[in-house]
Amino acid sequence: MILEHLVEVYGWEQLSTKININCFKSNPSIKSSLTFLRRTPWAREKVESLYLYTLRKFR
Repeated sequence: MILEHLVEVYGWEQLSTKININCFKSNPSIKSSLTFLRRTPWAREKVESLYLYTLRKFR
């Protein structure tokens, strides 16, 4: 849900500039990104942080 929201708001290209990880740059998909984020705590924290920021910004 978090990742889908971010992709809807920013799109893959802008998301990859905000959070510099390859799963957002090279052939991005929800499935591959979720797989990476489940195994990578630091990346998951960045995504969650951006999500919270986005919620505050667009309210």
